[in-house]
Amino acid sequence: MAMMLPSMNGTLPTLAMLEMNVMAVLLLITLFLLWKLDFIATLLGLRTFALERPDSLREMWTEEEYAKAREYHEVSARFSLLKSTVSLGFLLGFWLLGGFAWLDGVVHGWFPDRPVMMGLSFFGVLFLAQMVFALPWEWYDTFVIETRFGFNKATLGVFVGDQVKGLLLAVVIGAPIAGLVLWIFQSFSMPWLWAWLAFSAFQILMLWLVPVVILPLFNKFQPMEDGELKQAIEEMAGRCEFPLTGLFIMDGSKRSTKANAFFTGFGKTKKIALFDTLVEKHSVGELVAVLAHEIGHFQCRHVPQRLVASLIQTAVFFYLLGLATDADGAFARMLFDAFGVGVISAHVGMVLFMVLFSPVSTVLGVVLNAWSRKNEFEADAYAARYSSAADLISALKKLSTSNLSHPTPHGLRVWLDYSHPPLATRLAALEKFREKGV
Repeated sequence: MAMMLPSMNGTLPTLAMLEMNVMAVLLLITLFLLWKLDFIATLLGLRTFALERPDSLREMWTEEEYAKAREYHEVSARFSLLKSTVSLGFLLGFWLLGGFAWLDGVVHGWFPDRPVMMGLSFFGVLFLAQMVFALPWEWYDTFVIETRFGFNKATLGVFVGDQVKGLLLAVVIGAPIAGLVLWIFQSFSMPWLWAWLAFSAFQILMLWLVPVVILPLFNKFQPMEDGELKQAIEEMAGRCEFPLTGLFIMDGSKRSTKANAFFTGFGKTKKIALFDTLVEKHSVGELVAVLAHEIGHFQCRHVPQRLVASLIQTAVFFYLLGLATDADGAFARMLFDAFGVGVISAHVGMVLFMVLFSPVSTVLGVVLNAWSRKNEFEADAYAARYSSAADLISALKKLSTSNLSHPTPHGLRVWLDYSHPPLATRLAALEKFREKGV
């Protein structure tokens, strides 16, 4: 029985073709196993969130706060499982019904002699379809779940504006870089190398562009006013020998009550930003400790290390992408057969490779998250030396309670996708510094 739509070369890919293709079978099994692993991790996370408030958390949580945090995680977990299940179902349905071959045929008819435009159209249709699919989930998460638990502050206008700005950025920034990569793959030998060099230059450009151009599109950044807080931060930065080029308060409260701080940019575009919600809820000492942690990432060389790691990762990615789009290669032929697409092309190969690469991304994510957690411990240690371990402990406790964070996440969930160590392990490490009088 034919299960797919006709491909460009007129053949009818069938489900039987998928069953005979080793790559298709392995990918289907892997995608299911990854979904199952996430499902198990979510259930284990709910189990480790005890019904009764543990004695160790009585200082941090009232009974009402603890019950609210547990309910928040139960609701969020159910929502996450439903979303991941439907997402996987849509992907498999589009794949097994021949959607990739069908769409390739459609855009080929639009631009038969313009391969770059053909590829951009292919990307654009899939991007818009993904955006439309994600929109109701984002809306429900924002205006139902986050509102129910007192986090959401975004109006419908802010929500719609964010979606429109994101779409415009995809057109203005994403489309040109995608078009350049497509042109390189269609015009050069060893295209992966040239594409990697071009994309690496783009990554470095974005380090400047994000804090200067992109972030201000979504939030207002006000220079911190003179006063006790700014003076305390400048004194701490002086002790750290940190070139403080920009200290800002960001209007995070227009979207959420959740608090955070971040460091971005390089050179004279370095920007340290504190959410206004963070400033409202924390003492001067706690805020200085939080920023000392962010400066710790800079002084411990985490930023350039992560940039180098990202460049190496993208080099491997583009090399494998070159194999996936090589019209004369066995790997590309097997990949295209796995998805029922007859004609090998750069744009289709890139999308199919992204699906194939998703399990590899999960594995890489585990490694990178473990590295990130190590970096967080190092930044905490740096903050304890140059500010106060006691203040950082107090700040982390407040952040955890106000954000309704899981106090005791299961090890599997931490291993899979926690970029920061669980609160208990961070506090235990910081307590050692406080005991030493740091």
